[in-house]
Amino acid sequence: MSTHQHLPHPAEAPAPLPTGAGRIFSKPVLAWASWDWGSAAFNAVMTTFVFTVYLTSEAFGGEERASQVLGWGLAVAGLLIALLAPVTGQRSDSGGRRKRWLGVNTLIVVVLTALCFFVFPSPEMLILGVALIAAANIFFEFAGVNYNAMMTQISTPSTIGRISGFGWAMGYVGGIVALVLVLVLFIQPVVDWQGASSDDGLNIRLVAVFSALWFAAFALPVLLAVPEVPRRARAAQLGFLASYGLLVRRVKAIYRESPHTIFFLLASAIFRDGLAAVFTFGGILAAGAFGFSASMVIVFAIAANVIAAAGAVIGGFLDDRIGPKRVIIGALVGLLVAGTAILLLGTETHSFFGTRWTSDTTFWVFGLLLTLFVGPAQASSRAYLARLAPVGDEGELFGLYATTGRAVSFLAPTLFALCIGIFGSQLYGVIGILAVLLAGLLVLLPVKPPARVVRAVVPEA
Repeated sequence: MSTHQHLPHPAEAPAPLPTGAGRIFSKPVLAWASWDWGSAAFNAVMTTFVFTVYLTSEAFGGEERASQVLGWGLAVAGLLIALLAPVTGQRSDSGGRRKRWLGVNTLIVVVLTALCFFVFPSPEMLILGVALIAAANIFFEFAGVNYNAMMTQISTPSTIGRISGFGWAMGYVGGIVALVLVLVLFIQPVVDWQGASSDDGLNIRLVAVFSALWFAAFALPVLLAVPEVPRRARAAQLGFLASYGLLVRRVKAIYRESPHTIFFLLASAIFRDGLAAVFTFGGILAAGAFGFSASMVIVFAIAANVIAAAGAVIGGFLDDRIGPKRVIIGALVGLLVAGTAILLLGTETHSFFGTRWTSDTTFWVFGLLLTLFVGPAQASSRAYLARLAPVGDEGELFGLYATTGRAVSFLAPTLFALCIGIFGSQLYGVIGILAVLLAGLLVLLPVKPPARVVRAVVPEA
């Protein structure tokens, strides 16, 4: 492994930081975090606590069958992301179109989300609903590549952990506000109006329209406040298939000079899939396995986002002080403990020291503990990679980050669906999620922290 630092070629130099970058409460950072705030309408409302719960209800052919179809749909989406994300992220950066493609991919997610309005409560509509959610997940990941790469444009090495945590926290708080509005406007309306009618699932279908508008509105600031990256002429001229050849050469260069960067990409790919599954299937388990009503699921979601936001902020603060690896390991251990408790206690009522412990109590206590640890692991993971990224080539490495992540993104949905099929109960899908989190932790343990890893230089073309 190379033992010296490399200076970037002048043509590869990163774009200058915008005025105020590096401070949390500055215009570029707030504009960047606004995208996270808006994306909560897709993450929290559509894929976690409202629309996927609607898709996996009895109206679509039964909870078990619908959950399996959703799991397989997300698995297929993950495979497509793995095939396409490396070159889409690479080409948007080399062509000086990082911000443009962030906008285009976000717009596609917005349109697909709005189209969920046409998913009526019927078994025949299940495939359409799953297809729209799966496709939206694909383009959401493409947008996320560009969004995460922008982090190095609005932060400094000493603040990147806090800014990453702040972005995740903004997403969780945005989820709280969006979920409260969904609850009081559509699920348990404070004012009786036609849009709150549950006939033909109208209220839930209108939630999809609301989510699309919410995401579109809060995605605009980052497109206005953060500058575009410079264009790289040679790489930008490559054909689509030739971009895969460039990707291979870059991976080889990184492995040769900084192998622990590749090791981290592999480890994070595994545990991030488990983290995503916690939120993707959390609302489904609350409703299906633990019998939460639609309104109870949303109340739980609001509480979960409060806890997750606090966890992300605390994790970001610790990240800049003790390093991201320690934060991630602590978070993964906490997730394994909380998830195991949910699995073991299950849906039965227990008695502890003369106190009656119901299944509701189990999910409230340990479900919220799960969300406490998800935020720090997510925020520190992207801050970890930003600290390893070759100077001037952050976008390409975040493209690899998405690629490796989605290359195994079928793991948790597949194991979730398989465990349901094997054990015949939705609750046992938790086993699949825990297996993925544990595997990610074991792979991460021998990886060196960023402070002990030399940054690599990758070829331009």
